[in-house]
Amino acid sequence: MTNLPAPLRDPAPMLERALDEWGGQQDLWIFGYGSLIWKPDFDYAERRPAKVHGWHRALKMWSRINRGTPECPGLVFGMLSGGSCRGMVFRVEQAHARQVMVNLWQREMITAVYDPRWLPCHTPHGPVSALAFTLSRHSPNHTGELPDHEYRRIFAQACGRYGTTHDYAQATFDELLRHGIHDRALARLLALAQKEA
Repeated sequence: MTNLPAPLRDPAPMLERALDEWGGQQDLWIFGYGSLIWKPDFDYAERRPAKVHGWHRALKMWSRINRGTPECPGLVFGMLSGGSCRGMVFRVEQAHARQVMVNLWQREMITAVYDPRWLPCHTPHGPVSALAFTLSRHSPNHTGELPDHEYRRIFAQACGRYGTTHDYAQATFDELLRHGIHDRALARLLALAQKEA
């Protein structure tokens, strides 16, 4: 089994802070913009389309376990500042919310790469404040700008314990389309995989 890299930060106090900010007095909202949309791995009472302003989805986070290896890193999505992002919000009932948060931390925050934030999300039934996993451009896991040929190489080669970067990106794109969301930046990247390297 692959040894997990040491966390960049201790995820435990980050979880406690998020739990404190949630407060435990109401249902929990979670914003999904990548794999959470097509594989939430938790029970939810309600799901709504949502839009966040000031952040955008980007395939610019190195993955050395789930979608790649230390020798051949893959990519996963992060939410970077700027622009806007359409995704889905999930409402988790208060009684189950703490356990869902703990489980989410084991999935998303095992190396504490993301910066969890409560973001205002606009939905057809009014605004909600939802937990979202954002990525700092100062993180060592942020790729910066990658040339097209590097995306082609990663799509062709990178594979981790949950499968390939390409399958992950394609599954996200397909699920976004299923909900009427067309991510032009992601469509352009996936088109690169069809071209000769």
